[in-house]
Amino acid sequence: MDSNYSAVSKESFVELQVKDDNFRDNEYLKPNSGDDFEADDIDLDDLPLIFGENKSGSGEHGAVFNLTTTIIGAGIMALPATMKVLGLVVGVILIFLMGVLSEISVELLVRFSVQCKASSYGEVVEAALGKTAKILSEICIIVNNAGVLVVYLIIIGDVLSGSIRHTGVFDQWLGHGVWDHRKLVVLIILVIFLAPLCAMDKIDSLSLSSAASVALAVVFVVVAFTIAFIKLVEGKIEAPRMTPDFGSKQAILDLLVVIPIMSNAYVCHFNVQPIYNELEGRSPQKMNRVSRITSAICVLVYASTAVAGYLLFGKDTESDILTNFDKDLGIRFSTALNYIVRVGYVFHLVLVFPVIHFSLRQTVDALLFEGSAPLTESRKRCLALTAVLLALLYFGSTMIPNIWTAFKFTGATTAVSLGYTFPSLIALRLGKQGSGLSMREKILSWFMLILAIVVSIVGVGGNIYSMSSESD
Repeated sequence: MDSNYSAVSKESFVELQVKDDNFRDNEYLKPNSGDDFEADDIDLDDLPLIFGENKSGSGEHGAVFNLTTTIIGAGIMALPATMKVLGLVVGVILIFLMGVLSEISVELLVRFSVQCKASSYGEVVEAALGKTAKILSEICIIVNNAGVLVVYLIIIGDVLSGSIRHTGVFDQWLGHGVWDHRKLVVLIILVIFLAPLCAMDKIDSLSLSSAASVALAVVFVVVAFTIAFIKLVEGKIEAPRMTPDFGSKQAILDLLVVIPIMSNAYVCHFNVQPIYNELEGRSPQKMNRVSRITSAICVLVYASTAVAGYLLFGKDTESDILTNFDKDLGIRFSTALNYIVRVGYVFHLVLVFPVIHFSLRQTVDALLFEGSAPLTESRKRCLALTAVLLALLYFGSTMIPNIWTAFKFTGATTAVSLGYTFPSLIALRLGKQGSGLSMREKILSWFMLILAIVVSIVGVGGNIYSMSSESD
């Protein structure tokens, strides 16, 4: 058979030209100069997964947005109520200190995750504490994230449809109608808006929605802070409490359960590994920079919201401050500002929801289908899990009375464990390997561990006693 091609002799060779400089210069493609080249000379663990530049990863900005979105969610709504209990001075100091401790625990988690080559929270826990601890940590993630997502649905329902004591946005706009039924409104939001976002199988796909959610949170903070400043200048704000109130039994009980709510506000550790895994040019130093920027943003946003919210509403501050924005604020354009705050934050929660749901779904999958192919390779399983979880979350949102109830228990148990107990135990155990922990890191790890145990015991005990007192 005739051919336009001629055979190449054994002594000849063909040089392939590559356009990608990163590919051409990659050291793993260069052959040995000697004749004794063998496959065993290459350490397979050092080979990159993809030769050349990885353009599919998330940049630092996207990572910051995703991590910030993980933190700033419903927790911000409960913080003004903590100022009512703690007072402004103690409250702001605690916001700052909890933010610093959370940042330290994130850096320790990243450091030892890289050291043991773990790709999830459960894997680094297993490397440090064993299989049982891994299962326990995954249960904590499921309970914590499910609780947070239920809170989001409760807030969305309260704001749009109203509650027993507060009027919803739809009722103010359209009067009484089917939109007064909170369960129906939440179901519609869940199906139309949340389900498509939750169906995403990569957290990097949510970077843009996370950026929008952060922007909406900042709008809420700016509006609330501006209103508080105007009313303060006009002398329409009562003198706030600066320190905790120890004058009554109820005040002391509130004080016992409010600190776990503070700790719950900064928990983002379950999403650290997924974000790190998709970070472009990832390294512990780069991830630490991401977490520090995130912590600074969150401390600023939390402190501004807590102070502004408490100054605005004082002793009438609700556990979900958004429900306070359904009355006249005493300034011009009050109605318009109320709508901006409430509707804007509903959209914020809609955009935050899939970021928290992502790690919930990943953890449930790891717990129930261990050893199976990743969700990114099994679209049917991914969609099925998403549908089941959303149905359960919807059912939970119809059963819990308010966000204060949810935050008191998740903050005292799972949030404290994920944010402080497990990271400190991981550091103390794996710190015996490699370069080890410095004396300062050991002291901080022990401090976080002791603090987490004390907060859990006091918080759970206070919650149980408070509930038993109310039943009597």
